[in-house]
Amino acid sequence: MTTSTARRDPGEPERDDDRYRPGYELVAERLLQYIAEQNLHAGDRLPTEQGLATLLGTTRNVTREAVKVLAAIGRLSVRRGAGIFVAAGPAAPDDDGLAYFQPTDMRHVRMLLDYRQVIETETARRAAAIATPLEVKAIRTTADDSAQVGALGDGEAFARADELFHTAVAVAAHNLFLQSSVATVRRFAAQSDTLLFHGSAPGSLETAGRQHVEIADAIAAGDAEHAAELMARHVDTTRHQFERRIRNRLFTTDATG
Repeated sequence: MTTSTARRDPGEPERDDDRYRPGYELVAERLLQYIAEQNLHAGDRLPTEQGLATLLGTTRNVTREAVKVLAAIGRLSVRRGAGIFVAAGPAAPDDDGLAYFQPTDMRHVRMLLDYRQVIETETARRAAAIATPLEVKAIRTTADDSAQVGALGDGEAFARADELFHTAVAVAAHNLFLQSSVATVRRFAAQSDTLLFHGSAPGSLETAGRQHVEIADAIAAGDAEHAAELMARHVDTTRHQFERRIRNRLFTTDATG
């Protein structure tokens, strides 16, 4: 993909972190901002690629790449012969706030992680208190799997095991709303990972897998407060790793630029 940067509106300040970001990523962000500003909803039609390029101050090629990546993460729908539409479905809920989540906006990402900590801390606490033996077994199995593939550095396998582990904990909390919230948070986190890190995890897989095992042990022991504490620490580790990787990405570009 090209790394040409998107042109900014006259007088609009350039953010420091824009210097290390590829053009399609900047345009994807600006396109999501356009959708929010126009108050567009699922099913609404967008201008053509050329029309979007003109609106966003960039080239058609970069716009095409931005549309492709937003379609890949479920925010847009491209229908051959019909046009480009705001996507409907689980990856793009038609909620006035969540529908306009900006995957590359650090403020939104931090809010997402804050919310994730609140929700997943509570699921771990409840799972430790009320999980059935079969649910505990599922949590242990997925935690062990994630630790194993995490130690091997297998990103794709870890992503699957990570999803299964957090889902297993949510299921064991016996609350459909908590389970749905965990699933929603993870969908949005995946959007950020795709746009900012091309789908790879923002931090150490081995560390995350080891933390999964510790959380599983606390849940198996029925220690609700310790399980909640460990889950909060796990999400906090993710936050620090995410921010560190963003800083490293900037510094690396500065050193080679």
